[in-house]
Amino acid sequence: MSELDVDGIIVAKTDFFEESDPHFASIHGCVLSSRKGIEELRNATKRMLAKSAPDLLIVETSGSCHPMPLIEFFHAQPEFRLTGVLTMVDSAMIDEEYDAGRQLFPAMQRNVRNGHRDTTNLLVEQVMFCSHLLLTKVDRIEESKLPTIAQSIHELNPFVEVLSVPFGNLPLDKVQAIPDFDHHRVAKLIQELKPSFEPDRQDERPYNLATRVLEDDRPFHPQRLWDTCQHQLGQLIYRSKGFFYLASRDQFSLLWNQAAGGIALELAGYWRAGILEDENNGLDETEIQALKDFIAKNPGRFGDRRCHLTVIGDRSQVDRFTELLTECFLTEEEIEHWRSGGEFPDPWPDNFVTREY
Repeated sequence: MSELDVDGIIVAKTDFFEESDPHFASIHGCVLSSRKGIEELRNATKRMLAKSAPDLLIVETSGSCHPMPLIEFFHAQPEFRLTGVLTMVDSAMIDEEYDAGRQLFPAMQRNVRNGHRDTTNLLVEQVMFCSHLLLTKVDRIEESKLPTIAQSIHELNPFVEVLSVPFGNLPLDKVQAIPDFDHHRVAKLIQELKPSFEPDRQDERPYNLATRVLEDDRPFHPQRLWDTCQHQLGQLIYRSKGFFYLASRDQFSLLWNQAAGGIALELAGYWRAGILEDENNGLDETEIQALKDFIAKNPGRFGDRRCHLTVIGDRSQVDRFTELLTECFLTEEEIEHWRSGGEFPDPWPDNFVTREY
């Protein structure tokens, strides 16, 4: 949904794909369920099929995507058989914002009565269209609440299979065994939604959603960033993701990954500038010169170090939260303190691993 292609960068760095691999395409800057997004998807699948037809094509969309246009698209393509439509639901968010799911259907009914469409509609319709529902973050809520959440899901979609998965991990053999999608089951739903959904297809940012990209070469002040995340991360900031660094740990490139009220921080790598500054880097002269040449091509004041985040949220809140994050960067006076070897209080965990805090 954002111009910042965080997921594309992450996947492209893995061992699964080589550069310009025809079996991997990243579509960003638009919502896949918009007209622009559907056209981008059409072009991407044509390029894939021109090389060699894959046995299985997996489309992982932004959480802001509506499934209906995608279902219609693949149903109309004779080259494809649509199998699973999988929806991931944050159980901690359902618990906190919808009273363990009890308020999900009533909230949807209020919107219908008032002729209002927002992210509740999007969530409910994602549930109604899916063939499999994956409940994530189940470790963050009381186990006794899971049956209530599952009951609220089945109230919307009695036929869906509900699975609890750790960190979104679904075994590949389960994916390959999914039967063809039952288009007939959702045909009436498509017919009912078309009149109200059609205007949204003109909008690259439906359901009152907006995106902002935050880019700066300065590091974050660790204490201010912690305080902002603890006290200012409201319910209407749905997603933020990107790369950043802290003044207290400026050798590390960190991955920021926020969804609803949870933030995961991961070590993405090391800044090249940080490697050069390490007297014990173990590099020879040729490797050092290669790093210097790379850094010379970067316009930032601090080598290749940069903060580059995308924020997705309600239009009423996204600007304010982006401004608060901007205020977490070091001031010019703090930069002088930092560059002269000064330290800053750092309340973040000592080790960044693939865990949520």
